[in-house]
Amino acid sequence: MRARTGTARRAVVLAAVVSLGAGLLAGCADDGGDDASDGSSSGSGKGKTTITLGLFGTFGFKEAGLYTEYEKLHPNIKIAENVTERNENYYPALVNHLTTNSGLMDVQAIEVGNIAEVVATQADKFVDVSKISGVDKSKWLDWKWAQATTKDGATIGLGTDVGPMAICYRKDLYQAAGLPTDRAEVAKLWTGDWNKFVEAGEQYKKKAKAGTFFMDSPGGLLNAILGSEKEKFYDSSGNIIYKSNPAVKTAFDLTAKAAEEGLVQSQTQFQPTWEQTIANSKFATIACPPWMLGTIKGKAKPEDAGKWDVATAPKSANWGGSFLAVPKSGKHVKEAEELITWLTAPEQQTKLFKVQGNFPSAPSTYTSAEVTGAKNEMTGDSPIGTIFAEAAKTAPVQVIGPKDQIIQQGLSDNGVFLVTKGKSAKEAWETATKTIDNNLDK
Repeated sequence: MRARTGTARRAVVLAAVVSLGAGLLAGCADDGGDDASDGSSSGSGKGKTTITLGLFGTFGFKEAGLYTEYEKLHPNIKIAENVTERNENYYPALVNHLTTNSGLMDVQAIEVGNIAEVVATQADKFVDVSKISGVDKSKWLDWKWAQATTKDGATIGLGTDVGPMAICYRKDLYQAAGLPTDRAEVAKLWTGDWNKFVEAGEQYKKKAKAGTFFMDSPGGLLNAILGSEKEKFYDSSGNIIYKSNPAVKTAFDLTAKAAEEGLVQSQTQFQPTWEQTIANSKFATIACPPWMLGTIKGKAKPEDAGKWDVATAPKSANWGGSFLAVPKSGKHVKEAEELITWLTAPEQQTKLFKVQGNFPSAPSTYTSAEVTGAKNEMTGDSPIGTIFAEAAKTAPVQVIGPKDQIIQQGLSDNGVFLVTKGKSAKEAWETATKTIDNNLDK
């Protein structure tokens, strides 16, 4: 699942197991692999129309056999993907190609953290996918479709995966701290209220196993809380409101409180030292989209399999996802339209989930056996598909702004993280806002 909403996935990607050995890859992108591939999939390509895709990380289309399947259905078509390892390198190049209107692939992927900026500044460069024959917006989650739609009603990309968020927790560490371990009882600890979540952390700390923390990082907690808000950094008119939005300051202060009380590790997510704390079982709880199970599987010790479980988050949120878009200047616009329509259809999304763990943005798949019966090696018999599906259906239609990543990173790395180093919440807020405003002015 392509997950990476902004700051939080600047490094990542790992593989895990979804069901009976199927690999679960960090949605927003497995950052592993070569910077670019030669795009070969099957066949020589002689006398065929070659459709090119510009992607970042591992979308899983090739790995799940979808290119081969499509080429068999369309003998005159050859598919070639050009893959950049990290979105942080892919996106600036995409913007440059869009600005110069040159060097674009027939299909270009867009990460959810960048979709608002592309919608606001480059929408005229892309085909309105809502007008493609066979495309029915009702096949996607409402909020997913809305993310790629302009104020004038044009939609510039078809949704691939999403990152519905739950809470992953260590049953053994919860039990040692006197907390319930049954997922339904765990969810009751904090239903509907992030304050109750922090209170659960306070309970955990009283009897916590020595050297362990309730949660993995201050940035992870802040991101989870803000992810469940309809508005965070921008309002619906596109104005930056992060300093005046009470929800942001409330989330910041609650996270700072958790940091002051020693409930979160002094770690930045996806850094090597943070990854090591997974292997060393140093924390009991983490905000967890489906792709995070891949991170856990990739970094945990083999003996930790089955010790994790998944509970419903205090409030529904989404963390991750991507889109496929067709530049108007592409060489094969019609063929590209047909390809992305097929690749993002519910049937193909289900195949991707089964093989790669990319959680579908098509709600019709949520009752399929592949989703309802999904299991993960780390979480045993936990009904992960059902839990994540419910979160996906109830996540808010959040306003995403063009500089969300800059603001999120500032609040995390230059804000709440400082509280774990002894700064007061007030000092951390002032440092964060100053840093953010300076970066926004650049």
